[in-house]
Amino acid sequence: MTDRDRPLRIVLAEDSVLLREGLVRLFDEAGFETGGAYGDADALLAAIDDVRPDLAVLDVRMPPTFRDEGVRAAIELRRRSPGLGVLLLSQYVEGTYAHELLSSGEGGMGYLLKDRVASLEELEDAVERVSAGGTVLDPQVVKELLSRRGDPLASLTPREREVLQLMAEGRTNQGIAAQLFIGVGAVEKNVTSIFQKLGLEDSGTDHRRVLAVLAWLQR
Repeated sequence: MTDRDRPLRIVLAEDSVLLREGLVRLFDEAGFETGGAYGDADALLAAIDDVRPDLAVLDVRMPPTFRDEGVRAAIELRRRSPGLGVLLLSQYVEGTYAHELLSSGEGGMGYLLKDRVASLEELEDAVERVSAGGTVLDPQVVKELLSRRGDPLASLTPREREVLQLMAEGRTNQGIAAQLFIGVGAVEKNVTSIFQKLGLEDSGTDHRRVLAVLAWLQR
């Protein structure tokens, strides 16, 4: 069996037993394989070399301090395996953590609020996009980041604001076009205008586009 033939293998770190078991069941229903489910980040890091997953799903706040254990573990995982997909889960919108996650390296990255994982469809979509090297940001996280820096966005048109929000969520130009019911060419023109107005260079990849947007929002 080749890697493409086997199910996506996920490793999970979540201190809540109920949520951890619930996630394992959701992964199973979606056709994924859970290679390990742990109650803290240290246990996951100790086992990661043996499990060799395609994706790591981590809670942001775990024992012992319940502050940023998941983020620090994600950065360490990316240091060891740059191509490993990482999906962070959080109870709250924490924009700084989103920026740290996106700054930690290349490859698939994601940040979802825990309320979102109640939907099998949304969770499955996020897992598949991140494991394929894409970027997934919870819409609430993007809205929070955008609302913090309202004045610099004054030069953007309403349509450009819509495109910027969807772009920051990690959607491709094709995905934005489908969401807004406009042509891909129109999206490309809006993206070009956004980067020009904000003084950002379009790097040509979804991950770098999101990283650039977040870097500008938090400068």
